[in-house]
Amino acid sequence: MTKKTVLVVTGPTASGKSALALAFARLRGGCVINADAMQTYDAFPILTAQPTASERAAVPHALYGVLPLSRNLSAGRWSAMASAEIERCLNAGQVPILCGGSGLYIRTLMQGISPVPDVPAEIRERGNAEWESMGGAAFRARLAERDPEIVAVLKPADRQRHVRAWEVLEATGKPLSLWQKGEGTPAPWRFVTVLLAPERPWLRARIELRFDQMLAAGVLAEVRAVFDSRPDPTWLGLKAHGAPEFFRHFRGELTLDHARRLAIDHTRQYAKRQMTWSRHQLAPDLVFNPTANPDLGAPEKLLDKIGV
Repeated sequence: MTKKTVLVVTGPTASGKSALALAFARLRGGCVINADAMQTYDAFPILTAQPTASERAAVPHALYGVLPLSRNLSAGRWSAMASAEIERCLNAGQVPILCGGSGLYIRTLMQGISPVPDVPAEIRERGNAEWESMGGAAFRARLAERDPEIVAVLKPADRQRHVRAWEVLEATGKPLSLWQKGEGTPAPWRFVTVLLAPERPWLRARIELRFDQMLAAGVLAEVRAVFDSRPDPTWLGLKAHGAPEFFRHFRGELTLDHARRLAIDHTRQYAKRQMTWSRHQLAPDLVFNPTANPDLGAPEKLLDKIGV
């Protein structure tokens, strides 16, 4: 039996993924399924550049803004949610189009992942206590001695993921990077992946422009509302690019201009990591450079080229 096709549109932040996925959906009667961890949360629609109301009205969209910040998301949980949406789209006669830059989530869906055994609460608590006592840099250096592969893909300030990697090591004696490579159950669909790979100067300018557009659209008030609610600092959704910097601004630690500049710089660094990871881990069927194609080229021709 021929496998049904799932189209994947991925690439670094601000590269034009959402616009291309929308064009594909219009051409093929598709539904766009979010594959960006931060866009899954409901608190920051502007900051995480979620589709607008008019875009959602044009074609079906799924998994955007569906979780509260208090519900931490994992690759495994997202994979289960996305699988259900893919089946729903296929049953409705639509082409499922995954759109987003969370490469590990996409790979987990495609290849499956070995379930990590439950970690006792006392080990997790000990990991958080050691992060506090040692400091993030020392904790990261110690973890790198035992699982350098996982440390290489973690942001230095990402406490939650560093502690998670450490606790898995302590509980199982096996690095998290090896668990993630373990034999899972591959998805039953055929995936066709389009990777947007713009030139770096073009992308850097796009990231800055988009951030300023967010400021003009009221993102500061959006983030302030969350800040004033006194959220738990361990919530994953608070790591959305711009939120930590704005929080520091609200605490009086940074001027708004300094927060803006840091947020743009951090987003650019993240985009570089996304590009490197996607090229090596997702084996895209088509690498498309939108730099010379500000209108995203001819979507119909791209679809014909990949046979969708």
